[in-house]
Amino acid sequence: MDRIAFHGYGLHTGKRCAVTLIRAPGPVCFIVAGEEISREQMQVQRAEYGVRVTALGGRLDVDLVEHLFAAFAGLGVQGGIMVQVEGPEIPLLDGGSREFGAALCALGAPRAAPRLRVVQAGEVVAGESRYSFEPADGTQISVEIDFDCDTIGVQRANWDGSPTRFLSEIAPARTFGFRLQYESLAALGRARRVDPRAVMVIEPDGSITPPGAPPGELEFARHKLLDLLGDLYLFGGPPLGRVTARRPGHRANHQAIAQALEYGLLERAGGVENSTSQR
Repeated sequence: MDRIAFHGYGLHTGKRCAVTLIRAPGPVCFIVAGEEISREQMQVQRAEYGVRVTALGGRLDVDLVEHLFAAFAGLGVQGGIMVQVEGPEIPLLDGGSREFGAALCALGAPRAAPRLRVVQAGEVVAGESRYSFEPADGTQISVEIDFDCDTIGVQRANWDGSPTRFLSEIAPARTFGFRLQYESLAALGRARRVDPRAVMVIEPDGSITPPGAPPGELEFARHKLLDLLGDLYLFGGPPLGRVTARRPGHRANHQAIAQALEYGLLERAGGVENSTSQR
C-alpha cells in the first residue's frame, strides 16, 4: 500500500474535500500542482476554531490542518509521507485524528526523534492561557481546561509521548463546541457543515446534540491535548521535556510556542528552522 485517500466535507465551508497520504522519501511535505511545500514554508493565517495555513503566495491555502498534524505529531512522523489536498479544508472525518493515525500506521510511516527540546524552565502567558516548560528526559504533555459548563467543568489530560497511548486515548477525542457558538459562526459564513456524529455540539442544557455519542472519559481535555499536538507540529513537533498548558487554545498555543522559542525555553535540534508565523 503506497497511498490512502480520505474524502469528506469541510467543517467550515461545507464543501467536498479530500486528502491523500502518499508514501514518499524525504521530509513530510504537501504537494500542490506538482510542487512540494514543507512545513517551514507554511504560515498560519488564522487560528480561531481551526488552523488555516498558506504558502507560496496562496498556492497552498488549506484550513483545519490541526487534526492531521496531530496524527503526525502523536506518532512522531517527520518524514516518509507526502500530503496531497483537494479543496479548501482537510475533511473533518471522525472529528479527531483516529483515521489519520491509522493511515500513517498502515503506510509504515517512520518514527523520528523529537525535533524540539525544552532547555530551560519557565512560563509563558498568552491571554487567559498559561504554559509552563521544564526540561526532562522524555516527552510529557499535559493540559488543563476549565469551562463554565457542568458538562465539561475542570478536566486534565496528559500524554507521555507513546504512539500507542496517542492512538488509543488522544486520537479518538472529538472536537466540540457550544450550540450558540456555532450559530454565531454560521452567521459569519463558517461552520456550514457540522456533523454531530463527529463534533460534540453542547446544547444550552448541557446535553450533546444527537446522534452524537455522550463524551468519553476526559474527552474534552484529550481533544484540547490533541489540538496542542497539532499546533506543536508546525514548529517541529512535541518536544523532549515537560509542557503543561492551562486553558489552551489554537491562537494561544501558537503564540506561546513562538515565545518559548524566542525566550530560549525551547530550542530546535540540529538547527532546524521554521518560518511559521501568526498573522
